Amino acid sequence: MKVWINGTFDVLHRGHIELFRYAYGFGDVRVGIDTDERVKKLKGNDRPVNKFEDRKTFLESIKFIDSVVGFSSDEELEEQIKSYQPNYMVIGSDYKDKKVIGSEFVKNLIFFDRIENFSTTNIINGKTLQSKKN
Repeated sequence: MKVWINGTFDVLHRGHIELFRYAYGFGDVRVGIDTDERVKKLKGNDRPVNKFEDRKTFLESIKFIDSVVGFSSDEELEEQIKSYQPNYMVIGSDYKDKKVIGSEFVKNLIFFDRIENFSTTNIINGKTLQSKKN
């Protein structure tokens, strides 16, 4: 089975790792990441914190990810998903009531709930959340 995930994945955190681990349970995971130019356009001139090649290298080193590709537009993202023909797309639950680009080319759209309050924006803004001790 093939699984698709996409995002910026600029500053990796535990929430991302849990997302990748979860998706890996469904099959081979391909991650699509925004190019630097697209990140700047969507998130502002201070982003990305890590350049495309670095983000790609970080992701390729994670055992729950089988391949990583880039995209620079909605159309390119859609084409990547269409050509990969994934059985599953795993996306953050904050997209439940939004249009999910490329979802029409996926057999199963799965929403993943955010892990605690982990987010790249919170990390960049200095709002870190300590993991709860067992």
